[in-house]
Amino acid sequence: MKEVEVSEIKEQDKQPGIQGIMDPQPISIRESYQGSNKLQDKIAIITGGDSGIGKSVALHFAREGADVVIVYLEEDTDARQTKLEVEQEGRECLLLKGDIKQEMFCKKVIESTIHKFGKLNCLVNNAAIQFPTNDIEKIQVSNLKATFETNIFPYFYLTQEAMQHLKAGDTIINTTSVTAYRGSEHLIDYASTKGAIVSFTRSLSKSLAKKGIRVNGVAPGPIWTPLIPATFSGEDLENFGQDVPLGRPGQPAEVGPAYVYLAGEDSSYITGQILHINGGEIIGG
Repeated sequence: MKEVEVSEIKEQDKQPGIQGIMDPQPISIRESYQGSNKLQDKIAIITGGDSGIGKSVALHFAREGADVVIVYLEEDTDARQTKLEVEQEGRECLLLKGDIKQEMFCKKVIESTIHKFGKLNCLVNNAAIQFPTNDIEKIQVSNLKATFETNIFPYFYLTQEAMQHLKAGDTIINTTSVTAYRGSEHLIDYASTKGAIVSFTRSLSKSLAKKGIRVNGVAPGPIWTPLIPATFSGEDLENFGQDVPLGRPGQPAEVGPAYVYLAGEDSSYITGQILHINGGEIIGG
């Protein structure tokens, strides 16, 4: 495993990534967002950080003074673009390409981070996949396994390895979903993994409280990310996000600041909690 440098991207790969061809383009960070060194010189790992919510987190962290490690599966172009944007914020970005379903790769992520930066302050478990299916009888076993092995298993792999390096004051932030609370008839397996993440967050927070390591989560509602056009089509895509009180899908830029809050000292008395960024849908828990 090695870092993907700009020079290593082949000419045929220098095409717009998935995020680059979305219409309209997602907004990763507002131009008006003013950093205030809330995460100065911290080191953060962000899985699925090449695009969508993960990219937004990376850019917000960078603007707040953090160096970031972006873990991604295969979208070299999106990852390369995110790296460039992080560097434009004056911070370092390490790209690590691989499959987080593999426990050994997750171990290498932590090892590479420590080798590069010498420490780790924040682990953002964010990467996820989904396979929309309206009928539970039509959920393919291969897709079911892939969903659980991507959406929840790596949270354990990465956290277990990260515990050798996290200390009091450091944080873990997990991305769950509004579907964990209200369910989803066409994302039964995906919503189930997101419910597991909520329980993981609450349980881990209790386990690590005495060590001074805080564990929280964010439960986004309908956010305009590459996952949406990649998995929805037709009327579902056209109407995406219109059924929430605010009447529209959210932008990644509207989610990223929640991670800044949970990673910094402003949230020093919060652990085991979930922030709901969902356009106004009232959710219990």
